[in-house]
Amino acid sequence: MTREPLVDVARLSNGLRVVLAPGPHLHRTAVACLTQVGARYEDASNAGLSHFLEHMLHRGTPSYPSAHALASQIEGMGASLDAATGVDRGSLVVTTPPENTLDAIEVLGEVLEHPLFCDLEVERGIVHEELLEDRDDRGRLIDPDGIVRSLVFGEHPLGFPIVGTPATLKRFSVPMLRAHHERHYTTETTVVAVAGKLPSRPRLLRTLERAFARRPRGGRLVPAPFRVNPPAATAAAPISITRSHSSQASLRVACVAPGRKDKSAPAAELLIRLVDDGNATRLYERLCDRRGLCYEVSAGYEAYDETGLFDVAAESNEGAITEVLTEVLGMLGDFAKEGPSQAEIDRALARARWQAERSLDQPEHAAENGALGVLADEPLTAFGRAERLARCSRTALRSLARRMFRPDRLRIAVVGSVSRSTAKQLESIAERYASAYPS
Repeated sequence: MTREPLVDVARLSNGLRVVLAPGPHLHRTAVACLTQVGARYEDASNAGLSHFLEHMLHRGTPSYPSAHALASQIEGMGASLDAATGVDRGSLVVTTPPENTLDAIEVLGEVLEHPLFCDLEVERGIVHEELLEDRDDRGRLIDPDGIVRSLVFGEHPLGFPIVGTPATLKRFSVPMLRAHHERHYTTETTVVAVAGKLPSRPRLLRTLERAFARRPRGGRLVPAPFRVNPPAATAAAPISITRSHSSQASLRVACVAPGRKDKSAPAAELLIRLVDDGNATRLYERLCDRRGLCYEVSAGYEAYDETGLFDVAAESNEGAITEVLTEVLGMLGDFAKEGPSQAEIDRALARARWQAERSLDQPEHAAENGALGVLADEPLTAFGRAERLARCSRTALRSLARRMFRPDRLRIAVVGSVSRSTAKQLESIAERYASAYPS
């Protein structure tokens, strides 16, 4: 396998951690800023504030005093600025031609250091339109991912919608934004990574020092922990039905998974690859190739500090949704009873190594991997993550699957034109899964 790239971690004079991941063969550079911010650091009164703050950071700085002026400057350098807010972290990533790396760092530093927070009502309107994508004409949440997340995490902030609610969006103000910005965008909670074809280390560090000099040190953020209820006696998974007019029904099956600090987190990461990492894995083969029930299916695993979320997503016509649930639960039950085959494990590990090699040509991935590694105390590269997966045994994978896929741990959400008879069939399928689950 290709040799693992060297990654340099340094601290600026104000305590900000920076990651340098040189890739001299590349023709792009990525500058990524990752921050501890997101839904899990909010409460019911300000849900969505982290996401709204991310939007408002684009509204301008003293040097570029409007969203258009900022976009013109970035795009005029041949660069792009992408941003995202997740459950427990947010990201700002600038990708640029190598010759403009230092200028791009200066611009990103100003975005982070000196946001104007202007045109708030304009941005509120934009986010309101984004929020409406997940709701029907009566204001009900019809986003299956948001619904199943709330089923798994309940009233804990991990279950909050990242975009917030119509009620919280109305409350956001410039003072709220400034307070949230000062609390979360600090040297203690932020990591900046630069990957790709880099300038000399001294020039790079001098520019980073200048660009991020005013970030306050801040303090360590300790969010409210999530506690899993004790196991129930093989109770059937509860099903949430949200009736909405659509040509298809959306199915989500989800459960709590290990957090990133759990010793079984690598096994969970490998398990999701066994479920869904290409069309040869079990999920696609069972639902699409063999049965033709779906056009597209997927599964995901998100790890937070003390817990995580595993979910399977599928869309199908209402008449086939019962068969889809039967196949999904059958697949999960097979993993719990027998675990994966060694051939499946070997293929998943090989793909992880190949994907690590491919990341050498993707500076955005290298920058985000490095920043996340420092922020979350994880491996700094995709190579380190692949190596960690290789230490997982088949026995450990089966044991984890049996714990995760217990009927009482699963939560099922269906959104679509679902009849009462179909809803009863779905409940019967969940009950049969519970009665057949290995003790």
